[in-house]
Amino acid sequence: MTAAAHDHGTEEPCEAGLELYARALRSGPVPADEAAPYPCLVDTGLLRPDGRDPERLHPLAPAVALPRLLRTIADDIARRRRQETWLAEAFEPLLALAVPSAEPADAAELRLISGLDRINQVLTRTMTQASGEVLAIQPHAGHVGPAPEAQAAALDRDQAFLDRGGRIRTLYQHTTRHMPSVQVRYERLRGDVEARTLDEITDRLLIVDRVVAFIPASKDRTLALEVRNPALIDYFATTFDRLWRLATPMYPEAVNQPTLNGVTPRQRAIAALLVEGHTDTVIADRLGMNVRTARVHIAKLAATLGSESRAQLGYLIGRSGILDREG
Repeated sequence: MTAAAHDHGTEEPCEAGLELYARALRSGPVPADEAAPYPCLVDTGLLRPDGRDPERLHPLAPAVALPRLLRTIADDIARRRRQETWLAEAFEPLLALAVPSAEPADAAELRLISGLDRINQVLTRTMTQASGEVLAIQPHAGHVGPAPEAQAAALDRDQAFLDRGGRIRTLYQHTTRHMPSVQVRYERLRGDVEARTLDEITDRLLIVDRVVAFIPASKDRTLALEVRNPALIDYFATTFDRLWRLATPMYPEAVNQPTLNGVTPRQRAIAALLVEGHTDTVIADRLGMNVRTARVHIAKLAATLGSESRAQLGYLIGRSGILDREG
């Protein structure tokens, strides 16, 4: 292989270069001329000159090399995130100029907000200007709750809104019912606040005074879309209202749903997804639980119904009537 074939840049090692690096780890230093066709090895620090013999290159220990390479990638991601935030903020006023509005005093109907700090700033400002109603959908986000500082700031923001006479309605998944962050929230908030739960809910949604809504614009929640289009707001609010009527009260008064033929409400939710043919992983994700917990519930459901196989379980679920509306 010649130097001309090295066409991938030098910020990461190529496959051929890694083969030479592996040989150096097994057999010791390699001649500098052998490494010349692979400048990525020297640039990434995988091969380093011998202080006593510059014509020979020593391999860097993998346990040291890997964290360095990963740190370089993390630094690059952070730099691109900063660039993303800067571009979003720089273009925000330009987008308004590019599409003239018949009513310049009106705010843009759709606006992209970048960065968690910026999103929280906009949410706080919007809540400060509101005094009517907040409708929120908060899906399961793993077992790690929000940072204490962020949780405290959100509680202060919501309590100030309640103190102005506002009302807050929040939909959660059943699995968040006993999460510490959720329990703390309803131990501390005072005012017209209510929460209900469902087995499955939509993605995150926040509607303020039925005038503005916020929805995620990326999976990692670093991008959000601010929506002020009346038709979309009405659609979001209608969806929330219908889910709210189907949900089980959690706060101020929790309601325990009854079992049916020995099958719990959680197992009925799993049964509904089983008969649709979903895998254990999909079921766990949709119901906000880990796969192991989902499989425990499936096993208990199978034992209750007397099933000896997955196929038989689907048949027995249908025959048992546990998915009928009466249940």
